[in-house]
Amino acid sequence: MCLENELGTNTDTSSNLSNAYAIIPARCGSKGVVGKNTKVLGGHPLIAYSIAAAKAAKEIDRVIVSTDSEEIAEIARDYGAEVPFLRPAKFAEDNAPDRDFLVHAIEWFQSHERTIPHYWVHLRPTTPLRDPALIDDAIRNISKHSHYSSLRSAHEAGESPFKWFMMNSRREFIPFRSLTGEDYSVMPRQMCPKVYIPNGYVDVLRTKVIMTEESIHGDNIFGYLTPFCREVDSPEDFELLEFELKRKAFTLLESELSHK
Repeated sequence: MCLENELGTNTDTSSNLSNAYAIIPARCGSKGVVGKNTKVLGGHPLIAYSIAAAKAAKEIDRVIVSTDSEEIAEIARDYGAEVPFLRPAKFAEDNAPDRDFLVHAIEWFQSHERTIPHYWVHLRPTTPLRDPALIDDAIRNISKHSHYSSLRSAHEAGESPFKWFMMNSRREFIPFRSLTGEDYSVMPRQMCPKVYIPNGYVDVLRTKVIMTEESIHGDNIFGYLTPFCREVDSPEDFELLEFELKRKAFTLLESELSHK
């Protein structure tokens, strides 16, 4: 594949290509929460929240949903996203890596539109409550630092895993130790290294890295810190998110819908 368009140029030199596309992956299969991408949260399908955040972000030029489901595609279009293709089933299996659907999207745009963006803003539907201003800030951060291979969001862990234990075959607890052999389990929490949890709030990926390296993030990841955000991994998470929606009076989606 030719990557001559990767920097945001177009085969038609009279036109200017946008620099960042949001891509929202939403396959129909889900074991943890059946049908989670279309499950209703606060009166709207879960995927609608990621679409609304992407559409409200000023640095995002197009909002693309990659799905293998006609039902999800129809919902995504109703909320203002583009679904220019359906993802092949082989890229929507449980064990399919993220790189597969991203490469498929890149090759589709290269083949059908003869142009691809510099950045892909990866927004997982399972992290629904986002501030579009942070998405914009993340894109601006990675665009200013060309030596980073990608940007990945995370929040600080509320509890240090260094205070936890492993267990050996004799059911004995084994503590984590520092490089100098100190036992972290007996140290004050403040003395343990800080640890950050990737949260799917916003990942900004470079087309060139996706296509030329085994990892979509590359080897030099910019750590972008966000507030704590809840991810959907279980039915109970939906109940907690419903509570957060009411407590925070989250109105982004309604605001976006009013502009449709």
